[in-house]
Amino acid sequence: MKTKIIIFEDNDFLREGISHLLMLRDEFEVVGSFSSGLLAKEKVRDLNPDLVLMDIEMPGASGVEAVKAIRTLNQRCQIIMLTVFDDQGHVFEALQAGANGYLLKRHASDRLISAIEDVLSGGAPMSPSIARLVIENMRNARATQGYNLSDREKEILRSLALGNSFKMIAADLGISLETVRTHIKKIYEKLHVHSQVEAVSKAFQEKLV
Repeated sequence: MKTKIIIFEDNDFLREGISHLLMLRDEFEVVGSFSSGLLAKEKVRDLNPDLVLMDIEMPGASGVEAVKAIRTLNQRCQIIMLTVFDDQGHVFEALQAGANGYLLKRHASDRLISAIEDVLSGGAPMSPSIARLVIENMRNARATQGYNLSDREKEILRSLALGNSFKMIAADLGISLETVRTHIKKIYEKLHVHSQVEAVSKAFQEKLV
């Protein structure tokens, strides 16, 4: 079954280029391509995509606003932000809104396919400068008490924040995939969240990593 993708990008040339790149792959189907974020909620509801590629700056409604609108009706579809911005404000605002990945447009031509494959397998793809920003934020973060996370749970939460998939975490820590899932379930319960995106967003917001 093909992965259904919607593109929201106000630059016609870039939008058409991304669409063409994806259509060269048998496993992808571009079911919609739009220039305005105002259409995001409506189109996601009607077309039910597996993945959304979202520009962060568009006329009418920003990509962040569009992501928030999408998340009110669909928690399942994966969302990768495509943007020229790599500052902390844009990055964490997008992640907190519910984005699953963050790719700079200058990397779209050579990293988009791998980013899509990564996010569909449970990862959170990021351009190198974004990943570095996340790591620096983690290094400078002040630990917040109150959730009673174990050392192992904190380790797994940090790994999730770096965009690693469950399989990658299991391999890195030398534990089974089922053990990772058990730890993540406990993390969700302690943080009072229901998804990886919510957990990572809360971790950044409350300086847990």
